[in-house]
Amino acid sequence: MMTPAKSPEECETMAEVRVGVDSLDRELMRLIAVRFGYMRAAARIKPERGHVRDEARKAQVIDNVREDARREALPEEELAAIWDRLVEASIAYEMIEWERLRS
Repeated sequence: MMTPAKSPEECETMAEVRVGVDSLDRELMRLIAVRFGYMRAAARIKPERGHVRDEARKAQVIDNVREDARREALPEEELAAIWDRLVEASIAYEMIEWERLRS
């Protein structure tokens, strides 16, 4: 059984930091899987293929990330770039699901 991860403030060794990062990465992947579940739902709900890409919504999502990054004093541009890639991967996945559901 793995030792539970310590909070960043409690870490005293790099081994503890790595346990925390690895644990958090697994949790992030679980959350991304849930996010992609919403993309499957969107593919099921959207009536037309052209509705899959929504540039206004993409901009809103990235603006939200920028705002959250600023509030948390995190690197805004870098996180916006990560989310841009995440949203593009989500759109591609949703497009595949939209086509799969209608084939």
